Amino acid sequence: MALFIAMFQGFIALPTAFDTVAWHYHEMLFGYVAAVLAGFALTAIPNWTGRLPLQGPPLLVLVLFWLAGRVAVAGSAIIGVGAAAAIDLLFLAGLAAVILREIVAGRNWRNLPLVVAVILFFLCNGLLHSETLGLIDSDGRVQKLSIAVPVLLITLIGGRIIPSFSRNWLAKRDAMRLPASFGRFDRLTLGATLVALT
Repeated sequence: MALFIAMFQGFIALPTAFDTVAWHYHEMLFGYVAAVLAGFALTAIPNWTGRLPLQGPPLLVLVLFWLAGRVAVAGSAIIGVGAAAAIDLLFLAGLAAVILREIVAGRNWRNLPLVVAVILFFLCNGLLHSETLGLIDSDGRVQKLSIAVPVLLITLIGGRIIPSFSRNWLAKRDAMRLPASFGRFDRLTLGATLVALT
């Protein structure tokens, strides 16, 4: 945010191929939101699968992929948009691979939609880089999809976790009525959210 404000006010200029607003948009989604997504996934997956969390060198590699992406996008006017895109895409590709490996190893098939969401987010990032390269012109549709994917993921996860936490808290207090489990209504809500976002 500090860099964006300084860029927007004309105090600094990063050597990026993105214009100021596009750089900010990209980094908030594929820098910040992607990091939040990774933090959630890498914390939640051990609870889902009963396996140890990602740690040591594999975790360090994932962090370095994320950091390299931020530096590459910021310096994309120097190294080239294609090279910056390739480096930037490593993080989400690596994250999807880690999540898939853990879900398969733990046979936790219920959470495969998380892998699908990360892959969709990866594709959105690739499409956004393709626009910067001038290969496609989506007329803003890629930007909408790039926001829709994390919003849908928040809706899905929130629809599962909030009732679960509420149920656990209420059950400890011997409540007579407990929240309903994720069901048909929640699926319809996800579908309506998807329609509203597209």
